[in-house]
Amino acid sequence: MKKIILKIGGMTCSACSSGLEKYLNKQDGIISASVNLVMANALIEYDETKVDRKMLDTFVKKAGFKSLGEYNGKEENNNHKKDKILFIIYGVLAVILLYISMGHMIGLPIFEFLNMEENPINYAVTLFIFAIAFIVYGFDIIKSGFKNLIHKSPNMDTLVAIGVLSSFLYSTYSMIMIIRGDNSFVHQLYFESSAIVLFFIKLGRYLDGISKDKTKEAIQKLVQITPSKGIVKINGVEKEVTIDEIKKGDTVVSHAGERIAVDGKIIKGKAHLDESFLTGESKPASKKEGDKVIAGAVNYDGYLEYEAERIGRDSSISQIVKLVVEATNTKAPIAKVADKVSSYFVPIVILIAIITFVLYLIIGKDVGEALTTFVTILVVACPCSLGLATPLAIVVSEGKCANKGILVKKSEILENAQKINTVVFDKTGTLTYGKLKISKVLNYSNLEEQELLKIVGSLEAKSTHPISKAFEDYLKEKKLEKYNVEDFKNLSGLGIIGKVDKKEYILGNYKILEHFNIENKYKEEEESLSKKGNSIIYVVEENKIIAIIGVNDLIRENVKDVIRKLNENNIETIMLTGDNIGTAKLIAEEIGISKVIADVMPEQKTNTIKDLKKQGKTVMMCGDGINDSPALATADIGVSVNSGTDIAMDSSDVILMKNDLSKILDLITISKKTIRNIKQNLFWAFFYNSLMIPIAIGILKPIGISINPMIAGLAMTLSSLTVILNALRLR
Repeated sequence: MKKIILKIGGMTCSACSSGLEKYLNKQDGIISASVNLVMANALIEYDETKVDRKMLDTFVKKAGFKSLGEYNGKEENNNHKKDKILFIIYGVLAVILLYISMGHMIGLPIFEFLNMEENPINYAVTLFIFAIAFIVYGFDIIKSGFKNLIHKSPNMDTLVAIGVLSSFLYSTYSMIMIIRGDNSFVHQLYFESSAIVLFFIKLGRYLDGISKDKTKEAIQKLVQITPSKGIVKINGVEKEVTIDEIKKGDTVVSHAGERIAVDGKIIKGKAHLDESFLTGESKPASKKEGDKVIAGAVNYDGYLEYEAERIGRDSSISQIVKLVVEATNTKAPIAKVADKVSSYFVPIVILIAIITFVLYLIIGKDVGEALTTFVTILVVACPCSLGLATPLAIVVSEGKCANKGILVKKSEILENAQKINTVVFDKTGTLTYGKLKISKVLNYSNLEEQELLKIVGSLEAKSTHPISKAFEDYLKEKKLEKYNVEDFKNLSGLGIIGKVDKKEYILGNYKILEHFNIENKYKEEEESLSKKGNSIIYVVEENKIIAIIGVNDLIRENVKDVIRKLNENNIETIMLTGDNIGTAKLIAEEIGISKVIADVMPEQKTNTIKDLKKQGKTVMMCGDGINDSPALATADIGVSVNSGTDIAMDSSDVILMKNDLSKILDLITISKKTIRNIKQNLFWAFFYNSLMIPIAIGILKPIGISINPMIAGLAMTLSSLTVILNALRLR
């Protein structure tokens, strides 16, 4: 069995992707195929003994599309400049159209030339020209609607296409009647409704296009983590080469401040490496001879020579890219209520309209009356309100989420969040702040704490050790100037020494006390701080311990309350981290999470999410690092904090703009109310249409009750208005 991700050209709508997917899955030798419209690619698993690459390309071609080669994440995004210009132009045209067609209803001044009573032909022809322009603009929607109808899978595009064309065709008929001299038809023009519906659908498509490019940017950023060049050592001479020139077994060199070029094994030197993008661990890892290094890691402070082991598509980053792309291709069976209703509703309405038209002719009615009845049925059953039912509630809810600092990137999230029964949290950067901070100061001196930390910060500023960043941040936050430090020395593996105001200070771990034979009376205090996950720094002045400082990755505010409330709502909480089990359990116990999965790499995180989903759980994953991106994409809902990396945010479905995890609870609450509102909207939309169809057919004509397309249009408007007002209640 073999997997490949092919770039696909020529897909413009969901009918394209579903059609290609169905075609590929029917072919002998293809085990499974999943086509992703957003990423414009196809994830294909096939039996290489029956099918080869050329055959796959042929299958794609026969289905009516084009294979553009293997997907590598380096594609350039589509330029939406043209779409934006078109949207602005048609936005202006939409305002003008509404002014001409409806301005008189609210007392706005109307040009004599376009007065519907005095110049009905000018009025009708002008609206017709505007409507034609919008039909050209939204022709892709109409085309998609009828393609789906042909494929026997009518969707929202089908609903819109039928509604728009029904209104347009009847309005065109009315315009012809006006031109022929029957001015009564001036009140039976629905050009503006067909145009404005298309405009709003196109607006949604434009925003969706931007969202698709954001997804692609995420993959590109991930690819760009690894440097484009590296330094290899040949016969003792260092030479800069491109990544593609590095071969397995080459000796690669990394200096302080540089990124590791390829995955490998250290053969000489030692250094601290920042691997947080992959492991999630905030503390830079100490690396020495024999240790593994990962492409993209930042060398903080040392010189390394390492043997290249995994290069190109075998590297850790390439594997993550593959995981993310595969995850975005995995489809959750999200039920679209409106599409389900429309799949039955639309064909039935069309059938009823056709049967009625034929029956009218059979019983001797004239063609005009039969056509009027046919169009009345289609107009009264126009799915505008059905089409508005879901997106309106979603738009209002997304606005509500935005006000609360919750950025929802996919509308499906508001349908799925209320189903969540398991929330999986990354530790570093999600439950914690993700960077080292001073967590505790035990001050045994006569100095004020701020003065003590100013001295320590001034000394640490001379150090290259990662812990020094915590003190640097403290000085910046308090806007404190550093003292002048003299006679500074760095004792590798122990700490630092320096003089401030002619007093000698020693900073370091317990080993530095042993090195200088300094008595340690505070072993219990050190042990207590260490148990809480702190890195310990002793501060010694003139051979006397004057302070112990704990540096740690602090827990975010409100985390304990969030976990408690999730547990109270019978939502299981799990910590999933690349950090060590000891540190992870300490934090989990403190905040109330009972289940901890630690020491995991990105692929294991993804597999854990998959396993939870196989158990029937609906999973939300909260993370912030690049290492979380495959898991975020695999989960039913991926949530990233705003302080996270770009790739994590781009791979997620939801971004918490204020880094407040309590917003997860708000999201779930809003989701529940949104689903209830959508169901109400669908009921009212369907109720209005179903109630009016029998009247449109003419069943009540014997008792003097009948409607024409104008009244049908009014009923349709009332249906839409009810849905709009109900959706606005979500505010």
